[in-house]
Amino acid sequence: MTDSRRAVDRTPLPGEVVGEVTVFQPMTILDMSDRGCQIESPYKLHNDSLHDFRLSLGDRSVVVKGRIVYCRIGELRDGVVLYRSGVEFVEPSAHAVTAIHDFVAVHKVDPPEVIDGEIS
Repeated sequence: MTDSRRAVDRTPLPGEVVGEVTVFQPMTILDMSDRGCQIESPYKLHNDSLHDFRLSLGDRSVVVKGRIVYCRIGELRDGVVLYRSGVEFVEPSAHAVTAIHDFVAVHKVDPPEVIDGEIS
């Protein structure tokens, strides 16, 4: 069946052809560096899988590709299993690296000073 609204006709495919779609789901970023982050989410991510991550960094937003280094059960909260995943950024653009670096620098907290075994 030809649809006159299409610029190019679609070709029916034999059998079942499968694919995947990227859908942005909410997550919480627990910590971050220029090279990656740790996230918490209500869904499991498979080790070594690649995903696009939209990061809201204050007044800037970037999308970076990330590889899942690990994913494990973090905790059970309100009857929902939360997973913790380590994400390694893969070939981020110069713009994304700058935005992440600037955001991390602003939020960096110096570790407490320890004197004679006591935190000051």
